[in-house]
Amino acid sequence: MTKRNREKIVVVGFGMVGINFVEKLLDLDRDDQYEIVVFGEEPCLPYNRVGLTKYFETREISSLYMKSPEWFESLPKDKYRHYVDTLIVELDPEQKTVTASDGSVHSYDRCVLATGSFALVPKTTVGWDAKGVFVYRTVEDLQKMIEYSQSGVDFENSSTKRAVVFGGGLLGLEAAAALKNLQVFDTIDIMERSPHILARQIDPVGAALVVRQVEDLGIKIHVNAFVNELEKNESTEKVKSIKFEDGQILESQMVCFAIGVRARDELGKKAGLKCHDRGGVIVNSKLQTSASDVYAIGECANFEEFSYGLIAPGVEMADVLAFNLTEAKFHQPRLFKTPDMSTKLKLLGVHVASFGDYFADKFGPKSIPKTPKNKKFSADGKYLLGGIMIGDTADYSKLLSMVKSNKPIDIPAGELIVGSPTGPEDPDSMSNDTQICSCNNVSKGQIVEAIKTKACDSIGKVKSCTKAGTTCGGCLPIVQSVFEATMKSMGNSVSSALCHHYDYSRVELFHMISVKQLKTPVDVMRECGKNPDAIGCSVCKPAIASILTSLWNNHIMDKTVIGNQDTNDKYLGNIQRNGTYSIVPRVSAGEITPEKLIVLGQVAKKYNLYTKITGGQRIDLFGAKKHQLPEIWEELINAGFESGHAYGKSLRTVKSCVGSNWCRYGVGDSVGLALALEERYKSIRSPHKLKGGVSGCVRECAEAQGKDFGLIATDKGYNIYVCGNGGSVPKHAQLLIANALPSQVIPILDRFLMFYIRTADRLQRTARWLEKLPGGMDYLKKVILDDALGINAELERQMQGLVNSNFCEWTQVVKDLKKRQLFKQFANTDENIDNVELVKERGQFRPANWPKQDPNVKFKDLGWSSVEWIPIVSKSRMVHSQTGSSCNIKYGDTQLAIFHLPGKGYFCCQSMCPHKRAFVLHDGLVGDDANGNPIVTCPLHKREYNISTDRVLGGTSSDPAMSVATFEVKEEFGMIYVRLPPVAEIDSQLGTSRWMVRSGETDNQLDIPSLIGRKGGCEVACGGDLSW
Repeated sequence: MTKRNREKIVVVGFGMVGINFVEKLLDLDRDDQYEIVVFGEEPCLPYNRVGLTKYFETREISSLYMKSPEWFESLPKDKYRHYVDTLIVELDPEQKTVTASDGSVHSYDRCVLATGSFALVPKTTVGWDAKGVFVYRTVEDLQKMIEYSQSGVDFENSSTKRAVVFGGGLLGLEAAAALKNLQVFDTIDIMERSPHILARQIDPVGAALVVRQVEDLGIKIHVNAFVNELEKNESTEKVKSIKFEDGQILESQMVCFAIGVRARDELGKKAGLKCHDRGGVIVNSKLQTSASDVYAIGECANFEEFSYGLIAPGVEMADVLAFNLTEAKFHQPRLFKTPDMSTKLKLLGVHVASFGDYFADKFGPKSIPKTPKNKKFSADGKYLLGGIMIGDTADYSKLLSMVKSNKPIDIPAGELIVGSPTGPEDPDSMSNDTQICSCNNVSKGQIVEAIKTKACDSIGKVKSCTKAGTTCGGCLPIVQSVFEATMKSMGNSVSSALCHHYDYSRVELFHMISVKQLKTPVDVMRECGKNPDAIGCSVCKPAIASILTSLWNNHIMDKTVIGNQDTNDKYLGNIQRNGTYSIVPRVSAGEITPEKLIVLGQVAKKYNLYTKITGGQRIDLFGAKKHQLPEIWEELINAGFESGHAYGKSLRTVKSCVGSNWCRYGVGDSVGLALALEERYKSIRSPHKLKGGVSGCVRECAEAQGKDFGLIATDKGYNIYVCGNGGSVPKHAQLLIANALPSQVIPILDRFLMFYIRTADRLQRTARWLEKLPGGMDYLKKVILDDALGINAELERQMQGLVNSNFCEWTQVVKDLKKRQLFKQFANTDENIDNVELVKERGQFRPANWPKQDPNVKFKDLGWSSVEWIPIVSKSRMVHSQTGSSCNIKYGDTQLAIFHLPGKGYFCCQSMCPHKRAFVLHDGLVGDDANGNPIVTCPLHKREYNISTDRVLGGTSSDPAMSVATFEVKEEFGMIYVRLPPVAEIDSQLGTSRWMVRSGETDNQLDIPSLIGRKGGCEVACGGDLSW
């Protein structure tokens, strides 16, 4: 945006609130929308009025500056400028101009009043105008006090050197400290009309504690003190004493009034703005005055009949206004609300804090939290309403946060007063009879014994031996902790190696691949593997493929990496139990047009696909045969869809509610932000799947706190939660940052996600990653928010590189004829057959139920009457990958899987996995075990089969009850030959017709509708009469 297109904002007032607003606006104005001009009445840069007493230490105003002169000098001259010692005397909302005391006229597009307040002086009190009477408000006031104390004060004929402060509030105690720092007076007295000091901050008990400590400093406090007259010397006009209403006279040579402030609203009144009778320009919750494009913030503003004299509400107003002028793209305008008046101060060396509803016990609670059963709050210790702290205020922030959460406290109320007797337990602090696994009643001692006496040197062995963690899995983190602690106590190290092919963990491999710029699995095995000629296994191959894609984002079906892809990634769809695939187009944020819905219905009907709405607000199309996938994708792509990556360890969805677009409670554009986030991260590969959520308000309809990253709109921005997940071991997300601005969301999530991708273990969800991360959430905050490692810029750059390389993986296949060939059901014929019979249920077709019993056949031991070499398929019909490849062959009615492993040759076995009679082994990952034997892993339940023709090992499985038939293979003159028995003989043993799962083999699932009284449609067991 060029300068001439910027809006001009004039800020009248250069105090603490004014500079806060300017700083925030400059920070948030990333689109360069505004030119800012500021006018300040005082002859100096803005300074910290709260710390005025520090002025006595240096007598240099620069020590109080909120921003250094260099900071102002660094700002672009065409973007920002200010004028000091310049009073604005007129505001013209009609002409949109302000006039300065020097007669200059300045135009504006928007005007912000931040004129503050002035100190009250009781002009009805006789003698208020005597010499030696001051107010405590500005640096100029302090300079006058210093000058008078040094040369003007008259101690002649005085029995004591005394200064008196009127006002026992915050300002009065600060003024007393200032007078004491003058080191001129022997006695400082504070006069307060109320029964106790600090009446707005603390109760009488707290006030008594403060009085005791303040008087120890030599300052005397008088309460219920009503002055009648300030007596002055008739010849010098200087104050000499104070006469009270009860007739008492107190000698005093200086008086300081600190009895309150009144809003400076004279500019607004003159301009015709609505002002309150008790002072202040009236503003609404958006800080707008009665004049268009004129705002008021800080002490000059009156909100809901109140002008706030504390700095915190003024800063909040500055936040709200700066936010609304810049950050409304994905958020409703923020509203200023009745501010929290909690304070934490150090007054005369005494720490004082009050938080929440600190007078709840005196006047009753302002608001009453409700229990989940909707019972009114009672004095049961479940909620913290507020409190007052004198002396030790270390827990102020924690306690204030508990009050603001409005949630029941999760520790005994007494612990907030006296503290917890013990900290959290770690494995070393647990006794051996501590129960670790409640599901299986496993103690710590049993786990330790298994490790020490039964050679359980891995978590898997511990689970197998003790059953700990084998039911709900919730205890696995502590099982892991006990395991690691016990192994360490025995002097053993716990290996973090990825698998038997590597000595390195996933994290270490990620950094090695990144630093060495390795681009293929072959390069990784050669540079990082134990055996450079090894192929890899079902553990390391997908992990390496994921790392490569996370770093370089090449197509996962490229020839160099396809051999490392798990089945879902290899065919860009989720394999189902009958060997077909599901298709999930991306529907970012769950937002979809009627036209696209119609296309989905048409495609589902054309290909007879079972349809279901997913939990992530998408539509899943089930039952697509592999050879149909490119055809279906092409139709969807032509309608504007793209891959939803439901098959990958990547971002699935960013769920959203309708937010402020429709919901009457919405404060944030949850749909817009969720859509932006899903579009940004949609192709990023990660150690495990990622799910996000954005809720438009605290009602949390998008369930964002159960996601890997979730955002909840607040009136100030978004609370960002991370590291939550559902699944078998649900985990509630934890708060990373509260009230993040919409413009901060993407940088924060970029860093978080990239840090997770870099440092998580293989197949480790964000919840488990955070549990294992040293330092936990506190450490994560330091890294992501505070840049403790100095890598945030690099994390953002790396994520941006991946985002820039985004493409639709389906589209790449549709446009590539060679890739499309990979989706044929058989490499040697265009014929297609069904592998599982379909049954109709609720108007749609699904696969017949799996048989309850596995085949009781030792397929590896099948004998044949004769075998001969059969030319089965041209070598050119098989796509050869650097790390292994496969295809499916139809031989008579039998399906055979042929594999090729570079350096090892060709292998063949039956395609049917005997576990559930699923014809899927040809789609499984092929690799080698620790001894170099060729292995294929079933894509459904991960059983491994040795596919060699070794007499002992060939056909054996990781499940001793399972085996497969294997056959010799050779390649000659561009043709692949398999040594096979006659067609009729092999079909009788392995034919599809024999082993195809059919609907009559097992009982159908429970007839749920009949159990609940429904017969279908809207009929009910009572007769189907649905009269309303």
